[in-house]
Amino acid sequence: MAAESKKAVVAAIVGNLAIATVKFVAAAMTGSSAMISEGIHSVVDTGNGGLLYHGLKRGARPADEHHPFGHGGEVYFWSLIVAVSIFGIGGGMSIYEGISHIRHPASLTDPTINYVVLAVAACFEAYSFSVAWGVFRKTKGARRTFSAIHHGKDPSLFTVLFEDTVALLGLAVAFVGIFLSHRLEAPALDGLASIVIGGILALAALWLAYESRSLLVGEAADPEMVAAIRDIVLEDPGVTGVGPVLTMHLGPEDVLLNLEVVFTPGLPAEEIHAAVHRIERRINGPYPEVSRIFIEVEALGGGPRTGVRAPGA
Repeated sequence: MAAESKKAVVAAIVGNLAIATVKFVAAAMTGSSAMISEGIHSVVDTGNGGLLYHGLKRGARPADEHHPFGHGGEVYFWSLIVAVSIFGIGGGMSIYEGISHIRHPASLTDPTINYVVLAVAACFEAYSFSVAWGVFRKTKGARRTFSAIHHGKDPSLFTVLFEDTVALLGLAVAFVGIFLSHRLEAPALDGLASIVIGGILALAALWLAYESRSLLVGEAADPEMVAAIRDIVLEDPGVTGVGPVLTMHLGPEDVLLNLEVVFTPGLPAEEIHAAVHRIERRINGPYPEVSRIFIEVEALGGGPRTGVRAPGA
């Protein structure tokens, strides 16, 4: 799925770069504040796409001496940086531009070029959105869209999806602002549209920051996965009980698992090791993303625990 996420990010970068160019050309020709804000929005989205791609590449590096659990957290870190960028640069500059245009309004020239650019931008954004949505649909399963986004573990994917959604909404706001400003001969409305676009970006950034923070701190695997793993362990003939099933996402496709397992009393050590092998294989079958499995062996009656790392995990 990492390759699919990269595909969505690259599509967003190419689309936003093309859109930013035509938006700024249109803004220079017409003097539209809303179009300048949209240009800023597209530049920020292009840069953010680059940051997400950088995070995906760094996160794919193998574990080393200084990072024994890998670099999967890089994706979460750079997603948080993207959220800060959207809030500070995208939202802040758009609001500033809008306030400046309201305080010092300038009459717009023929807005036809703006309408053409908005239509072209909408086509680019719709294509980028369709690519991201296609990848997202493969991962969300039977969940509702918002639930799948909230429980998603790949911020690069839902960030692109959310950016494209916000971009399409921003284009609609820009169109309304430019249209009313020209029709009513009220240039301040163009500035107001710019402020609204900035507000949308700021709210989107806060939401993305919240989701990224949760993943960066250390988020558990889906409850369905945790319950299924518990059932898998309990089905082993050598197991009589399971304690807490502790999981944590180290990256979008990298899960750490710690199990507290109670084995049958008097079970020989070699059979316990065989059971550990079986448990590992049965977990990794449906859940290959569980890359590290640690099992605490506990005897009935409160005996001492023995930490065992599943072979090959």
